[in-house]
Amino acid sequence: MTKDEVVAVIRKNVVEHLDDVEEEDLEFADSFRDFGANSLDMLEVVTASMREMNIKVPRAELAEIETIDGLADKFMQYV
Repeated sequence: MTKDEVVAVIRKNVVEHLDDVEEEDLEFADSFRDFGANSLDMLEVVTASMREMNIKVPRAELAEIETIDGLADKFMQYV
């Protein structure tokens, strides 16, 4: 799986799980908090994305990630 494919999965799940967010509004460097996401929202996005890609990332490794690009980089270590 390429990084572009990983980013596409994350972007799709951000749009599905966060209110009032459109895919064309998302940029690699955007923080999840920029879209009003709280920790539960972020957990939903991460969990749905990992399930779709059939990967498991330890939660402790996800704690400091704040951007789509940061999450994609972390996921790339496990695909």
